[in-house]
Amino acid sequence: MNFQTSQPNERPIAVFDSGVGGISVLKHIHALLPNEQLLYVADSKHAPYGNKTPQEIQSRCFEIADFLIAKNAKALVVACNTATAAAIDAMRLRYQLPIIGMEPAVKSAAAATKNGIIGVLATTGTLKSAQFAALLESYGRNVEVVTQACVGLVECIERGELNASNTKNLIQQYCAPLLAEGADTIVLGCTHYPFVREAITDIVGKEVILIDTGAAVANQLKHRLVQENMQAGRMEKASVMFWTNSTADNAAQVISQLWGESAEVLVL
Repeated sequence: MNFQTSQPNERPIAVFDSGVGGISVLKHIHALLPNEQLLYVADSKHAPYGNKTPQEIQSRCFEIADFLIAKNAKALVVACNTATAAAIDAMRLRYQLPIIGMEPAVKSAAAATKNGIIGVLATTGTLKSAQFAALLESYGRNVEVVTQACVGLVECIERGELNASNTKNLIQQYCAPLLAEGADTIVLGCTHYPFVREAITDIVGKEVILIDTGAAVANQLKHRLVQENMQAGRMEKASVMFWTNSTADNAAQVISQLWGESAEVLVL
């Protein structure tokens, strides 16, 4: 299925992640740009990226980007913090279309915190990345940043277990050190984590500010489309298509669950 059109601006925007987490970003994009046709690839077979080498992550990103560009994508959104850190520079060298990435919202958290103590929940790959170190160097100088790798949490969300006791136990385990250090602001440093935002709030309390970057990415994408004069001209609400390479029997069901409505899901 190729999305050929005589009008270049009507080509789709492509979004991908190491699984279903990037759907949290996709929802922000669809809300801000409802007339843009969207394509989403969930690389669930290889999730999470956090335990892979930068070279392995780059290889996955190139393969998925090639697939989406063959679908006539006009822009790419790398809806994964770990993939952005490992691969976005190489992708921008390799491809000629606009590529928007993610980064944990350390800057926003530094502006929001009242007591100067920020917690960051993320994957091991994100926390170990040079990009994250640079963010701390730029925006973490005047605040205390407490980081926590959330091993296993992505897998729970991939299975659609948003309210399962095991998921809540992991959240409790990972939030406890941040609360013990007095964090009043917590960065959701993985695109999967907004799907358990309610469970996190139940554990940390409503007075703790939770920050994710989905809205900021959507705004950056819109800015680039305007800048490049690439906005879709159609007036009607556009379609959204999903691909997954998950081997789970309920893969399509989980995507529909996270998307919030019935989704057309194809096998990658």
